[in-house]
Amino acid sequence: MQSKRIMVLSASVGSGHMKAADALEKAFRAHPLVGEVFSDDSLDHTNPLHKQFYSGLYKRLSEITPNFLGWWYETSDDPWATDRVRLLIDLPQALPLVNLIRDFQPDHIVCTHFMPAGVIAHLLRRKQLETKLSIVVTDYHFHAMWLARAFHHYFVAQDEDKIHMEALGLPGDRITVSGIPVDPAFEQPVDREAVLARHGLDPARPLLLISGGTLGLSPAAAVVKRLRGLDLPFQALVICGKNEDLHAKVTELVADDADRFRVIGYTAEMRDLMGAATLILTKPGGLTTAEALASGLPMVILDPIGGQEERNADMLLENGAAIKCTEVTVLAHKLGMLLGDPERLAAMSANARRLGRPDAARVIADTVLYELQPEPRRISRRDEKKFREAITEG
Repeated sequence: MQSKRIMVLSASVGSGHMKAADALEKAFRAHPLVGEVFSDDSLDHTNPLHKQFYSGLYKRLSEITPNFLGWWYETSDDPWATDRVRLLIDLPQALPLVNLIRDFQPDHIVCTHFMPAGVIAHLLRRKQLETKLSIVVTDYHFHAMWLARAFHHYFVAQDEDKIHMEALGLPGDRITVSGIPVDPAFEQPVDREAVLARHGLDPARPLLLISGGTLGLSPAAAVVKRLRGLDLPFQALVICGKNEDLHAKVTELVADDADRFRVIGYTAEMRDLMGAATLILTKPGGLTTAEALASGLPMVILDPIGGQEERNADMLLENGAAIKCTEVTVLAHKLGMLLGDPERLAAMSANARRLGRPDAARVIADTVLYELQPEPRRISRRDEKKFREAITEG
């Protein structure tokens, strides 16, 4: 069989979409049917102002007005409500991306963000592109912005997403519940004692992982202040990402408590740290959630952004893999109750492991290379009407 050319496209809106793309790139490069892989941020192949609109605006809104993001997420979660406007914005700016695709001539394109997926779907629908398109949804809810007018396959995080999509009118044989792709390293066991030794941590004490994500957008400083009052044996590793101000602030806070706290910046050790931790305290982004579940690591949910993070939190809470701390003032109390109940903590870890899909990237690669139907599913105007009716009729 002739080796395949694979293109993986994402968008640097937050870090999760790019991390999913990196995981898929590794899975495809390891696959015997793949000859060449090209993976990149699709926004690097558009107008710089267009990239700033997507990535810069999202970061600023996350910091300044997260409630607006939640409102927009809910308001726009209606089939075909925003896609024409987005296409009018995206398509003229994406001509370098389209030229890149035509030059590379991929057999398959896999998108982990709806922006490049929408552009490619438009070209497929008009029969202006010869390739196959798969779309990988990177949260635990299928939002309407992921709808594409032409596609070959969808990959989603959970059964509930597939049920919802089928109810809208999408064919079930083109939807695979794969989980969200995480680095293939999550399939491998972790030597907990070796990881703890690297960071000077005590294997006899529970380890709390406090993560601000790649961008360091979290209430980590407030969390550390409250943890200092926790009157139970514990140790905490605070990950500040690329936020240097947060790193300096937390380091100052724990300067006289070095026995219990370690502070680091951006790290490539998340697989090892999650595998060694007892709990993770973080915002429930899609990739962070998927990585924690792949590690069997229960979560303490902090300050979720409205919209997708709230939906991710709902999934974790419904399945008994997390607790939620709405007010940081009660954090020490909630952690004390949880750490003092080993049976509950073990059950939460088992629930997380049951939900985890460390093999998601490999499953997606296998499905793309072996099982995709040759022709895209094109969405007609009549289909669009049926999708809307499915929503309004419940």
